[in-house]
Amino acid sequence: MTSLEEQHLRARLGADFFQKRLERQAGKRAKLQHQGEGVFRLERLVPFDALLGGVFGILGIRELLRRRFLDVQVVRQEWRLRSLPAAFEGFRLLQLSDLHCDLDVELTPAVENLVQSTPHDAAVLTGDFRNGMDGDHGPCLREMARICAALAPVRFGILGNHDFLEMVPELEKIGLPVLLNESAALERDGARLWISGIDDPHFYKTHDIAKARAGIPSNECAILLSHSPETFAEAADAGFQLMLSGHTHGGQICLPGGHPIVVPCRVPRKFISGRWEHFGLQGYTSRGTGGCGIAARWNCPPEITLHIFRAA
Repeated sequence: MTSLEEQHLRARLGADFFQKRLERQAGKRAKLQHQGEGVFRLERLVPFDALLGGVFGILGIRELLRRRFLDVQVVRQEWRLRSLPAAFEGFRLLQLSDLHCDLDVELTPAVENLVQSTPHDAAVLTGDFRNGMDGDHGPCLREMARICAALAPVRFGILGNHDFLEMVPELEKIGLPVLLNESAALERDGARLWISGIDDPHFYKTHDIAKARAGIPSNECAILLSHSPETFAEAADAGFQLMLSGHTHGGQICLPGGHPIVVPCRVPRKFISGRWEHFGLQGYTSRGTGGCGIAARWNCPPEITLHIFRAA
């Protein structure tokens, strides 16, 4: 990252949050610090993903779980949004989340094909582009360039807890504008639909919903991108109509019926996967398009989500 890029990111994110993020990134590099809650804290002592992969290998199901990991589904959700302009009636917003696309490069062509066969007007990517934590995001960016090329020209992303700030200039060079506690307006026939995005609220805790919401008229429709659903109460208080999240992977490895064994954040169960509502705020937590740590899925298929908007 050049000094000019650093100055630009500092101005966008704010000096305090910029410094906080860099310090936590440095700590992650130095200590290989894991970011999970509960049982996932064991990763600091035990290579959990390697252990899990070994268990799947012994059971003879690792390749089966990898095939399920690569079997990405299209999930369609229709929303009634107050203040949605007539010009955006039927607007199709495609959501990808938690690609971790350097984990298994065979995911990229599967996502490309699915995206190209799913008509959409705009796309959002709700964080965690990479899986590795060693600072080398080159492999991730190569896969991301292919995925971005398959998406609609109008697209936005936010960073997740696996993503470093240094990735932002390079993501934007390959055609993915990143929202760092910022908002952008989509315009049709003189009407506007706002997309707001915050920085990671889970590990870095450098999100600023008030800053992202500032400048959006209270009578206009606004959608919030938050990597983790942990910000549901703040988003409701800020007056957003819809919040789109990921981070949980829906559990990734689940019991029958899709009941997660463990999840990487502390939220009530209803926020872990699928549709939810909180004091007038509608929300959706994606099961994720990729997977973290190990290329495996069980009772929790990966997804890309097509959100279709209707006026309330």
